[in-house]
Amino acid sequence: MEKQDMEDVHEDPLAELALRLRTLRAQRGLQMGGLQQRTGLGRTTVSQALNGQMVPSEATLVALAEALGADVEPMLALRQAAARMPQNLSLRAVRRSVRPTVQPSFEERYLSYVAERHSQLTVVGLDLSRPERARWPLDAAYLSLELAERPTGWPAGSGEADDRPSVVVKRAENALAGCRRVLLRGLAGSGKTTLLQWLAVAAAHDELPDELTDWRGQIPFVLPLRTLVRRGPLPEPHDFLSAVGAPLAASQPEGWADEVLAKGEALVLVDGIDEVPQGHRGATRDWLERLLAAYKDAHFVVTTRPSAVPEGWLASSRFTELSVRPMSAPDIGIFVGRWHAAARQSAATEAERSQLHGLEAALQMTVRAQRDLAQLSSTPLMCALICALHRDRRGHLPHSRVELYEAALSMLLIRRDLERSIEVPEGIQLTEHQSVQLLQRLAYWLIRNRQTEMDRATAEALVGDALPAMQAVAEQGTADQVLMHLVGRSGLLRQPTMDTIDFVHRTFQDYLGAKAAIEAHDFPLLVNNAHDDQWEDVIRMAVAHARPAESADLLHRLIERGDTEDGHRSRLHLLAAASLQYATEIDPDARRLVEQRARILMPPRSQEEAEELAALGPGILDLLPGPENLEADEVGPVIKTAAAIGGDHAYAFLRLFAQSLPPDSAPYDLVEGWEHFSADEYARDILLSFPDRDRLTLTVHTRDQRSALRFLKPITSVTFREAFAADEIIEHLSDKHTHALRIYEGQRLKGLKFIRELSALTELALSDCTKLTHIKDLAGLPLSNLSLMHLPDEFSFNALDSLPELTDLSLYTRLPWESLAELPAPEGLTSLSLGGWVGTRLAGVSRWQQLQDLVINAAPDNEEWQEIAALPHLAELCISDYDLNHAVPMPSITYLRLLPTSDPQLELVPNFFPNLERIFINCRGAQPDTADITPLRRIKGLQISISYASNVTGLEGFTPAAVGLYPRPRTAGT
Repeated sequence: MEKQDMEDVHEDPLAELALRLRTLRAQRGLQMGGLQQRTGLGRTTVSQALNGQMVPSEATLVALAEALGADVEPMLALRQAAARMPQNLSLRAVRRSVRPTVQPSFEERYLSYVAERHSQLTVVGLDLSRPERARWPLDAAYLSLELAERPTGWPAGSGEADDRPSVVVKRAENALAGCRRVLLRGLAGSGKTTLLQWLAVAAAHDELPDELTDWRGQIPFVLPLRTLVRRGPLPEPHDFLSAVGAPLAASQPEGWADEVLAKGEALVLVDGIDEVPQGHRGATRDWLERLLAAYKDAHFVVTTRPSAVPEGWLASSRFTELSVRPMSAPDIGIFVGRWHAAARQSAATEAERSQLHGLEAALQMTVRAQRDLAQLSSTPLMCALICALHRDRRGHLPHSRVELYEAALSMLLIRRDLERSIEVPEGIQLTEHQSVQLLQRLAYWLIRNRQTEMDRATAEALVGDALPAMQAVAEQGTADQVLMHLVGRSGLLRQPTMDTIDFVHRTFQDYLGAKAAIEAHDFPLLVNNAHDDQWEDVIRMAVAHARPAESADLLHRLIERGDTEDGHRSRLHLLAAASLQYATEIDPDARRLVEQRARILMPPRSQEEAEELAALGPGILDLLPGPENLEADEVGPVIKTAAAIGGDHAYAFLRLFAQSLPPDSAPYDLVEGWEHFSADEYARDILLSFPDRDRLTLTVHTRDQRSALRFLKPITSVTFREAFAADEIIEHLSDKHTHALRIYEGQRLKGLKFIRELSALTELALSDCTKLTHIKDLAGLPLSNLSLMHLPDEFSFNALDSLPELTDLSLYTRLPWESLAELPAPEGLTSLSLGGWVGTRLAGVSRWQQLQDLVINAAPDNEEWQEIAALPHLAELCISDYDLNHAVPMPSITYLRLLPTSDPQLELVPNFFPNLERIFINCRGAQPDTADITPLRRIKGLQISISYASNVTGLEGFTPAAVGLYPRPRTAGT
């Protein structure tokens, strides 16, 4: 420590307190993330306490002391001394204030603006008497949700279940690590926008976590498409700030944004592809692709609802697709705790704070006990609504999603004002019905015009048009005054800028707009737009608002349109089925018609179909078939559908399904379904029932699942997808029976000596082992299969040559060499897989003359193709991001797997692979996702498998048995 800092410590109690905290953290060996996890505090709160930036609260200090195992009393004394400093400032702050002022640069001013602008969230129901105070500091509100990604290399949907990897689930910061371009999918209220806000604020403060080291130093640009599309053409970089109404736009230096982007120092956060009208999304993608072409090194994160754009929409631009997962039970518990903590801060009396403690405890217990309620609470928006309603109703909750919305509107609009005797705020008093009528007008205008934000002048005109028919409201004020009352008091409207109005969340807009549509009898308008994803929730809510005869009419119209339009049939029929659960009363004939059409879409044949069916809710379980007579591609999706629905009914279905399976069957998806239910129950009732458990590959996502492994011994194959310590990993494993171990969250591993205790282990996978620097501990082990993924840059691979029995090697991490010639792997390798970001040329691959299977995710040049062709035993080849114009003939290849990002170049395949017996083409990431297989007729006897192609031509040249399509198309008879 420098002399000045020592003086500060002696003279400044805040500096001394911060020094003590930093010293304790260093002594305990805790990273910032670990300290956050132990305390439950936000990163900024912890950082400010450790750096002495401001006096921490007593609660913060108590939590830190407890996490660090220190006596809190001396720290509280230092805190009190710091709080008594003049104007609550430390001496260092006082000294800083008298130093000559240095004019901040534009960049510094902009970063400060971003941090301030996005530092708070509007939280539903947090302070019902003062909606303008219903704001939550982002640091307290942000919860790192789980994101799912399909792993690179061998995509799901190949039709070969044994080789299909699961979706990889990671915490947001881990999932984003190593990515430069991300398309983030998530349902309404799932936390997409909050994640972008957190990224913007953390980047502006330069406080991104260690996992996102590569993202540090980035300057964030937050671009909400809901605002941009209303203003006309999407902006070029020099207009980014003015397009979002940033007040600093006028003082932006000439060429500043272009320079930031060109240097790769920009973090471009594009929010809400689904907010763009469907017909304009192609232009939005063109705009993105122009930016990507001009600024290749910038970071981009783009968000959308799942149904707005197809999978692979930005794959040709090398975007990683991530999906926001529903909140887990532990995450729901954390969110409920944080909501109530924030509510206590705004509570007026000690009695109210005490009551909130009791309500929190009761709700935590209720959510754990009632699976249906936990399912409703699985997004931050719904969880916040439930917290607010539970508080407002003194512990009593509605039971359905629609009842929740209805109760929330009543709560937000009027009840709290009445209960607190706030009768005439701003001189205007509206009944709940009057408020709803006016809000419906605004919501319905937004829906009809495919917008989520409107000019204030438009909103004022809409209110003004309504006032002549609402005399009691007109007598109280002008249209502008009534509109401002709704913005200030309803808790449902916001004013993002001086001249714009929007709803606090799209869900409320859809709910109110649907009510207006039903009251206007606009059934044709609803049905004519039902194919558009922006109208999906509106249709569901319309069925909820409709009277029985109206809902039956609306459902009949949806079915009739689906029957006549092949292109939209599945979507419209599924939407009708999804709407059934929203109706209070349904005509039996209408229900039978909808269910009959839904059965035609049964059973599901892909993960996507499973997800669509699961969204229909528990009612669909009655239509799902058992395992008898199911095709191989239907078993997994049926299980996935039931597991995703969750609840007691789904659990009973899966239990019976498992008991009805053939003795030699162990479906992968039935094991994965574990994460949706009680770990102990699922292990005992379902997993334990398999007669041949040696065939099970168990996947552990939670601590409860790890504990439940005790029921399933001996364990032969297991995957850990949560960060555990070494002793936790091997506690329930067997030295004689465990032959496969995959650790995909290895952040807590400091060494690998514990692996040596598993003498029967032949397969090992390691990922995200941020503290590992080598694999010397594995030397001499009889491992035949090793996968290394996402390891630190300083990692040493030197011990690879000390694994004498290694035959299968997968490397999905950056390698330190220019070519494979320097890779110290045994010469007996028969399988080698390389990720797209290894950063190493393929030169030298011919060292492994025994190679039979090669997976490469970076385009080979001509010399590398020649070296690959020289491998005498190579029979299987998997390539992505390739250009066959550089290839050379490879007569030894009998099985080719193609993962194209653009044209699959099938016309060149017979020239270079004349002896093919099988070919697999995955079009998930291809743009366009079409395939013409006519050129493959030149290869006699070829078996063809194609996944996720929207259009396949040339089928007439092959027998039906020669071509397999995934998902398997539905015809009139199947």
